[in-house]
Amino acid sequence: MGRARRSTNPASATRPPPSKKAINPNRLLAALPLDDYARIAPLLAVVPLKLKEILHKPGDPVDHVYFPGGGFCSVLTVLSDGDMIEVATIGREGMVGTSAIMNGAAPEPSVTMVQAETLQCYRMATGAFCQEIERRGVFSVIVARYAQALIGFVMQGTACNAVHSIEQRLARWLLTAQDRVDRNEFPLTQEFVAMMLGATRPTVTVVAGTLQRAGLITYHRGRVTVVDREGLERASCECYRVAAALLKSVISPSSSSEYASQSNAV
Repeated sequence: MGRARRSTNPASATRPPPSKKAINPNRLLAALPLDDYARIAPLLAVVPLKLKEILHKPGDPVDHVYFPGGGFCSVLTVLSDGDMIEVATIGREGMVGTSAIMNGAAPEPSVTMVQAETLQCYRMATGAFCQEIERRGVFSVIVARYAQALIGFVMQGTACNAVHSIEQRLARWLLTAQDRVDRNEFPLTQEFVAMMLGATRPTVTVVAGTLQRAGLITYHRGRVTVVDREGLERASCECYRVAAALLKSVISPSSSSEYASQSNAV
């Protein structure tokens, strides 16, 4: 009863608006019907995400899940020698901590690191998240659909890393990052590009230089600017379009009625 009354309180610096879903920048939360969003809003705390902040570590329990409202995070696989390779990029289109869907607070298998900071991220305790999943309502359906799309995103990236050139892979990643931050300029260090591509820093310098000489980007002092979006799309491979379509399908207009029918059928 207390939580139901709290959902009518105005937004604060640490709590999102309880009923106006359209102003929530996270697309999964914004896709919820008003009643569902109003119930979930009191369970969300607004927190900033700082550059290089670690949200989850391998072996640690997933105590919270995160719905970024901007910026983006990288999910990284850690190898035995300590090297890390990016397997997914997550921003406002999704959530961080999907392993909690099946395992609750079970240990996380990967590292999640903030790569572009934001003042708006919506954090939910795993216990509350699991209770919402157990409702088998629209929230559960949306999250499950996103988790499925994320698996497809990771699989597409795996195939891309195996068969496409470093230039194509970097172009794909830059397009994905730009989609997450919704602006042309964002931070990008050689260290991170090396992790993302599984390449050495000298190779990163060469690849970034190739795209820069082609007039597609500018890169200076750890920041990149996308100058020619269409040209960058041509320089990329089909993997960007396939992966982007997978994630867009989660919140497409045609999905709303499907979510409702699926949740009502449970």
